[in-house]
Amino acid sequence: MADATPPLPQSAGYGVIVGLGAAFALGMIWVTHLMKKAFDEDNKATETFVVANRSVGTGLTAAAVISSWLYSTALLGATLLTYKYGLALGVWWGASASIVICLLSYISIEAKRKSPNAHTLLELVKTRYGTTAHILWVVLCLLNNTLVFSAMLLGAATAVASLTGLSVIASTYLLPLGVAIYTYFGGLRATFLTDYIHTFIVMIILVWLTIKIIAAKEIGSIGALYDAVIAADTNNPVEGNYKGSHLTMRSDESLFFGILHVISNIGAVIMDTGFWQKGFSADVAAAVPGYVLGGVASFSVPWTVGTIGGLAAIALEQTPAFPIYPRTMTAEEVSSGLVLPYVVQAVSGKAGAAALLVTIFMACTSIASAQMIATSSIISFDIYGTYINKTPNDKQLIRWSHIGVVATLIFISTLATAFHLGGVDMSWLLYVIGNMINPGVFPTLFTLLWKGQTRLAAIISPIVGMICGISVWLSTAWYYFGEISIASTGATKPNLFGCLVAFFVPLPVTILISLAQPQSFDWSEFNQIKSIKTEHGRAAQLGTDQAEWFTPERVQYMKRMSRWAAFWAIFTIVGHALLWPLAMYGARMVFSKPRNLKFFTAWIVFAYIFLWFTLIVGNFYPLFDGGLKSIWIVIKGKRGVHEGGQAVTGSPDSESSTEEQKVQTKDHAGPAEP
Repeated sequence: MADATPPLPQSAGYGVIVGLGAAFALGMIWVTHLMKKAFDEDNKATETFVVANRSVGTGLTAAAVISSWLYSTALLGATLLTYKYGLALGVWWGASASIVICLLSYISIEAKRKSPNAHTLLELVKTRYGTTAHILWVVLCLLNNTLVFSAMLLGAATAVASLTGLSVIASTYLLPLGVAIYTYFGGLRATFLTDYIHTFIVMIILVWLTIKIIAAKEIGSIGALYDAVIAADTNNPVEGNYKGSHLTMRSDESLFFGILHVISNIGAVIMDTGFWQKGFSADVAAAVPGYVLGGVASFSVPWTVGTIGGLAAIALEQTPAFPIYPRTMTAEEVSSGLVLPYVVQAVSGKAGAAALLVTIFMACTSIASAQMIATSSIISFDIYGTYINKTPNDKQLIRWSHIGVVATLIFISTLATAFHLGGVDMSWLLYVIGNMINPGVFPTLFTLLWKGQTRLAAIISPIVGMICGISVWLSTAWYYFGEISIASTGATKPNLFGCLVAFFVPLPVTILISLAQPQSFDWSEFNQIKSIKTEHGRAAQLGTDQAEWFTPERVQYMKRMSRWAAFWAIFTIVGHALLWPLAMYGARMVFSKPRNLKFFTAWIVFAYIFLWFTLIVGNFYPLFDGGLKSIWIVIKGKRGVHEGGQAVTGSPDSESSTEEQKVQTKDHAGPAEP
């Protein structure tokens, strides 16, 4: 049996993980220093560290959203599942990303309407429901961030091991190390900036790799890829797919995974305080367009990379160019995420392997920085600042944020190592995560969107949902496989049924309990949440004074943007889930010759066009949306703060805030009327 020899030496792995990580850390520390000088962006102030002074523009928000979905698990997982189940999988994965982000645009603007000074989701829970609910949400959110971060890190570490021979355990500890350093010093603003840099590099590499795969001599054209997949399906048909073909949207496993992943991703995002923080950090004029642009653009990465990489693996596996030829991949290699690394090695050798190594490093570290900020904020705000020191000052909160970053680094790396040694891989975590995180979705949404949810309903419903979801998950695994094991609990149907139950059971539970003893929450109570003042008494520029914030102009503007966000959320659900993959599932069609070869060609070409659109949104739009001006200000060293500590030049990306500047010109105060 031929085993794949890593195309790169271990030194390359150490060079990228340690060397590039150190370079990013030092670079971000330097940029943070320059921004403090140019814009008075003080990373030692909590408002800057946690919510970037609520001034991030549309372009940078969109880039950060795209970066947030450049999971190593998305790149590796979409490819391996396309290899197993066909091209329908990439569409479902892309939909699971775009739908939830466009939904988050609505949540983001609603949060600004009702609680402009909030720093974390958990502050809202504490203010509305009190201590018991707050502790419950601390557990739910930490569980979510822990599982998401671990899955991403484990998948990335396994891929790095296949490319360089570097130990998986060494990778789990070294990959997030540089991230912890620049996150420690730079906070959320550093996260936004590194998200942009990571997105810039990753998108260029992905565009190059996808073109290289099709152009490689072993494939040569879209038509040749089509022929190779058709030939492979003749010998090895896909069980559950229409006519056993990879080239059909009628794929039972893809449908099951699509439903599972859409729901699980909603849970992963709604229960991830990091996504809420990015919403809090966005300028009020940037929240909706930034999230919508980023959400729509994020569809292309799993779709295009998954489709081309997965189908190419089917074609290349039978050629001598494939690293493990003449044997095919084992189930363990596939589930560990090695499909894309093998494909890249086959078509471009060491150069492609090095490019993929950098891509995985960038994708991993981008997510890691957001997860560290989210977890450290929970530790500083919601544990230390709520239960250990109830009157913390700015300096103490920053200290505990730093402690949270370090603690997250150590704990997540250790947990990922434990998963690896225990036989748990990326695919298992990818499927299982929804059983644990979905129960909090509806109670969390109702916290911000429904006045009628009561304290008792908010506490009981997620607990009932989790008990029911885990019970269904384990009992279904026993029913189908006769055992409770890693293999049985990681199968599709047990997780599909468990995730559905965990997601939907809390909905009727919270409604029934709330209606039994009706109450109506006063949204103005969220205004108890205040900005954190620095040692010099200054607080964030926006949202500090309620009278200044809730002007009639701003209230009307936010209402209008809320309607637009709701439209895009509904439009994306209908377009990306119902009218595309679900409708084509019912069509019973295989992309077969001669007519459907043209359809398949158009499918691949459109996937490329969509990927280029994402490249433009993520790489170049932020430069035109205030980025170039901000860079010039930093180069000149122009200070953004003058007399009295009041900002007059704005902050990075402030050009995107034209509408916001308009609504700030009035002095009339008015209460929010969400």
